[in-house]
Amino acid sequence: MAFCRTGWYRLYLQFEGRRHSGSFAQGGLPHSFVGFGPSARWVSGSNALHSFFSWKPGRADVAQYLKIHPMNPQQRLIRQAVEVLRAGGLIVYPTDSCYALGCKIGNKEALDRLRAVRQIDERHHFTLVCSGLSEISQYARVDNAQYRALRMATPGSYTFILQASRDVPKRVVNFRGKTIGLRVPDHPVVSGLLEELGEPILSSTLILPGQELPPADIGDVREELEHKVDMIINSGSCGLEMTTVIDLTNEVPRLIRAGKGPLTPFGLDARE
Repeated sequence: MAFCRTGWYRLYLQFEGRRHSGSFAQGGLPHSFVGFGPSARWVSGSNALHSFFSWKPGRADVAQYLKIHPMNPQQRLIRQAVEVLRAGGLIVYPTDSCYALGCKIGNKEALDRLRAVRQIDERHHFTLVCSGLSEISQYARVDNAQYRALRMATPGSYTFILQASRDVPKRVVNFRGKTIGLRVPDHPVVSGLLEELGEPILSSTLILPGQELPPADIGDVREELEHKVDMIINSGSCGLEMTTVIDLTNEVPRLIRAGKGPLTPFGLDARE
């Protein structure tokens, strides 16, 4: 059963015995819905029209666009974003340094789409965005010295290169050193997503082809991205400065890229 209110239809989608709600513009293409899966059934309140359609990640006409408060994320919208991730979707989301692309760890199709958006190959170092040190310890091999360094700098604007554990799918491990990037951002929206999802987000900085820096305002690239991803989360400006990347695979930390995270705690100098 559905109803019409101020020109918008409230729909109920039937999928695998469960009911999910979503909003569709009257007379237009779907712009936002919560029900995902290979089949769904909807009923319009004005004429009881029944329609069946298929949805798969990457086949939406237009990406869902959510405005989530950067300091007090709306839990309803966080859950909606996590449903997209769980269904195999590709999202754009904010972090404490800049905007990023993200998907579930084990979803090959979403990973391939992420690579296509960034135009990167298997040599690219992907990052697992984690909720805390316990998740990092699950997906990377961490000794006592590395753990102390991680505890000192997380959460924060750092990406750490570590040896990947067996829990990391081979397709996302850097093929040269069997390593993976890991980080714990200091951003309420990311924390909300990770808590709801219950596992890390496979991620890469949102740098579009031909650009050297990520967009400061996600609204500036919405039109370019809305047919390439499944959801865009706008939480305002995240800045342009990317994370500081530090290689912890050896006894002495090695600077890969100077960024937003301070170097002083590691005794590093960007000039070296």
